[in-house]
Order: sequence, then C-alpha cells, then structure tokens
Amino acid sequence: MRIGLVAAPWIPIPPAGYGGIERVVDSLARGFIAAGHEVLLAAASDSTCPAPRVPGMRPSEPAALGFTLSELSHVIRAYEGLGDVDIIHDHTLAGPLLARRRSAAPVVTTIHGPLTPASADLYRAMAADTAIIGISRDQASRVPDVPITRVIHHGMDVSAVPVGSGAGGYVCFVGRICPDKGVLEAIHIARRAGIPLRIAAKMREPEEIAYFRSVIEPLLGSNEDFMGELEDTDKFQLMGEAMAFLNPIQWSEPFGLVMIESLSTGTPVVGTPIGSAPEIVDHGKTGYLAPTDSLHTFLPLAAQLDRAHCRDRALKLFSTERMVGNHLDLYTKLLETSPLPGVPDVSHVGQNQTGRAVIGPSDRARSLAGGHEEGAHP
Repeated sequence: MRIGLVAAPWIPIPPAGYGGIERVVDSLARGFIAAGHEVLLAAASDSTCPAPRVPGMRPSEPAALGFTLSELSHVIRAYEGLGDVDIIHDHTLAGPLLARRRSAAPVVTTIHGPLTPASADLYRAMAADTAIIGISRDQASRVPDVPITRVIHHGMDVSAVPVGSGAGGYVCFVGRICPDKGVLEAIHIARRAGIPLRIAAKMREPEEIAYFRSVIEPLLGSNEDFMGELEDTDKFQLMGEAMAFLNPIQWSEPFGLVMIESLSTGTPVVGTPIGSAPEIVDHGKTGYLAPTDSLHTFLPLAAQLDRAHCRDRALKLFSTERMVGNHLDLYTKLLETSPLPGVPDVSHVGQNQTGRAVIGPSDRARSLAGGHEEGAHP
C-alpha cells in the first residue's frame, strides 16, 4: 500500500518531549515502512521521522496549538501534496472534513481526544465518508451514536524501552501540570503512603504554568522532587527505577499512553479506574486501580508485583507491531470493499436483489490484501 499520514501542525514527528499523538503517528509511519509499505507523511517540516514527507509544509507551531487557522492551512497543504496514495489516515480534526472535496482515496481518522458534544457533531459529519477509529472502548461508549469503525488501542516500540529494577525507593508521576492528570492528588497519595514522589511533567501552556504557580508549587515539600519535562531516555530511567507509577487521573482519559510506557519498563501502575485505565491495567497483576482516597494503600503492594509480567503484557498487547497490524487490516478491508461514499470503485459495481449498487473489491485492492488479521503482525 501507499499510505498517506497527516499529522497536526503544532509538534514535530516524533516529538522531542511531550506529545502522545505525535508518538503514535511516528510509530505508525515507521511500522508501515518496516512492514514493506510506502508512506508519505504530511507533518511539520522540522520533523525527523524517516518517512518521506510532503514538501512545502511549515515548521512546527507550538505557540498556535489548537488554533483553527493554523490547522486549516496545514491540512490544505497536506492534501495538495498527498498525490496518488491508496489510503489517507488523517490525525487532524479539520482534515477529514476537507478531504471529501480534495481526495479520491479512502480516508481514515482517529479520535485522539474525548468525545464531547461538540466533537461528536464533527465526527458524525465525517462518518458519511470517513472510517473512524476509536482508541479505547471507554471512549467509543461515551457517544454511542457516533459510528466507530473499529477500536484500536495505541502501541509503542516496547522493545526499545529499557527494563528497570524498581529499586529506586520512590514512586513517580509523569504527565502534564493540570487538574485532570491528578498531580495534586499524586502528591497527597505519596505523602499518605510515606513514599517519596518524583514528578516529571510538561508545563508550557499558560494555564499549566498558572496552575503550577498557584496550586502545585506552594505545596511542594521535602517528599517531592519536581524534575520538569524529561526526554525519553531520562523519562524511562525515572519510570524504570520507580517502585510504582502513580496515575490518579481525574477524568475519563481516552487512552493513557504513559501507562503502557510504565509497563514497558516493568513498573506497575497505580491509578484511578476511569477512562481507558481498566483496558490497560490488569488489577492485581500489572497494577492496582482504586478510588483516589484509597490509592495510598496500594503503593506498597504494587512494589511486590511481578515486573516481568508487566513488561510481558506491554509486549503482547501494546506493541507497535500489534498496532500496525490492526491498522493494516482495517486499511486492507477498506480497499477491498470501498464502502465509503464518494470513493466507489466503479469498475466493479453490480446490483444486489434490491437493485441497489454493490461495490466490490478492485483487482488492485485484491492484490493488496495480505491476510492481516486483527492483532496479527503485519
């Protein structure tokens, strides 16, 4: 297949620091290439992902994060440069709505954020001619009338992550500074357990800085070590030596990539049982999930869990190979059947017994079918 990938304009692929969506796009691009497919990546021009890229894209614009004009001009350039790809996987919000006027190829999009009433309206509109991927069953259940084509959990290159000993004598929090991520709760939980806490967190946006200055910084004491935002090498070192990863999220997070990062190092996760957490953490085996006010009791227990089992679960369920295989299976099925309005394969249109047009697989799509099954390696 010749696969077009569209990333958002604000952060390079891969990110130097925080950026879960960008890490997923990078893993997909590398995984598709490793599986023998061609990739054309539309991303910020300062990206370092080894995939061939659409020319003429602008450098990353972190200061414009979330701004509509920035995204719209980016996706217009992206679709102009994608050419004759077989399928487009667009990870932006605006792109799939533009695609119906600019692309003859099937388009897939992933819902990376929460399904709010406003975003649900957009995805309902997209669903007319776009295949929609959810990233957790919990996310997909939030707005049942949004048609989710398939739920595919994120993955990562687990084999590239070093396994830690868990002997550091501390627990860690890794995320960003905001109320939803539970950094305030993490401080109180670690103190109640009498265990030192090391905090590695993104703090770039004005609201993050304001929350840190007004709420978190005045609270920091001798039990906490605030380390700021870490690059991957230091982050995995921090996670790997922690006795547990503390993840007391306070919202229904669609998918917690940081949890599979921790499991990859062998470190169990202790957190709240909301959002995607129960789909990632096996309670009593790879961590513990409980209400915030009781999490302090589980930190010592987590240190006794089998770290090899945590690593093994990450390898089996959350690898890049599994994620790539799931995506290729979906792409192949879309190219075999061309089910989306606006992209019919007219060379194989027939009629069923009701007289309605039936779209069959083209010869090219047949040749692309590689027998990829859900969860299989490509």
